[in-house]
Amino acid sequence: MRDWVNRGGSLLLIADHYPVGGAAGILAKRFGVDMSNAFTDDPANYDPQLGQILFSRTNKLLVDHAITRGRDRSETINRIVTFTGQSLTGPKGSVAFLKLADTAIDAVAPERKTKVSAAGRAQGLALELGKGRVVVLGEAAMLTAQLAGPEKAPFGGLNVKGIDNRQLALNIMHWLSKLTS
Repeated sequence: MRDWVNRGGSLLLIADHYPVGGAAGILAKRFGVDMSNAFTDDPANYDPQLGQILFSRTNKLLVDHAITRGRDRSETINRIVTFTGQSLTGPKGSVAFLKLADTAIDAVAPERKTKVSAAGRAQGLALELGKGRVVVLGEAAMLTAQLAGPEKAPFGGLNVKGIDNRQLALNIMHWLSKLTS
């Protein structure tokens, strides 16, 4: 996979929190990405309506990158919400476009009682490798449209109004397919 990306391929690697997030850890390491395989939380940067982690231009956790800028003003991203997930660190030259605040923590699995700082880590990384591109996300629900429980209540980032998670999905695809610099 790494050789394929290096020759010009693109990879979107989406992982989630423990225990399923660990399955992507070996592949992530091939690209220099470390996954915490924990549960990431940040009480200081919660979206007040959703109770989940908010990455915005206002709180400076949404970092400037071609993915967050989009191809023009209509595609600019201002607010992304994630739903737990795990934290990531990328190799030199990668961009943490969903940067975790110094207040973020990783609750280590399986008991979640041990908590370690997730400062300096991220939930979204972009990197170029040779002629190819890679995006790694440490949280899956931000790009899903799920129905939860017997009430089939909409859940997931693509169902939530007032955030830019849908545009994020499109912008990631544009960047990976080299439709944007």
